Amino acid sequence: MSENTGPQGTPRPVERTDGKKVPLPADASPQKASHVRIARRKFAGTPSQIRGSLTFYKYCAWISGTFLLLLVAEMISRYVFGHDLIAGGRDAATGATVPVGWLNLETGNLVGGLNLSTWVLIIHGWFYVVYLVACFRVWFLMRWPFPQFIVMALGGVVPFLSFIVERRIHRETLSQLRENPTSAKRY
Repeated sequence: MSENTGPQGTPRPVERTDGKKVPLPADASPQKASHVRIARRKFAGTPSQIRGSLTFYKYCAWISGTFLLLLVAEMISRYVFGHDLIAGGRDAATGATVPVGWLNLETGNLVGGLNLSTWVLIIHGWFYVVYLVACFRVWFLMRWPFPQFIVMALGGVVPFLSFIVERRIHRETLSQLRENPTSAKRY
């Protein structure tokens, strides 16, 4: 007799109808299992609140992920090649205006202007805070376990992860909303 069969070789149910695995007593039979009450998932908000926070999270994930990729390119440019991207600077030797150019950090070939490399750092840093708020909002409304929040938060610091996690979170959230239409909190 295997662990998935009961007495007389009858198959013993191992999953609830909503797909969650639960332990069943040894004497469980398909007839008894059909009378088991299924606990529905509870959310901390209405479906419209969850969908709204999910949309905000989606945009934040894409913006944060894009700025993270720009940040990686900026770090490679600065620490591997020794250059920063400058807008509106002047050539140090001739004094000619350079609309957009590379500042050699060793020679200082450009003076003045706006250091776009530094602004990528600043924008990504501040937007990561907004991204964390968006992650927290979805995580809180869906009542997921804490490790889920950690994975979502890592999307803003690991290149390309925000795009992957966002897609999975979006699909999982909509799936859970469809499976549990009456589980949302009503005001």
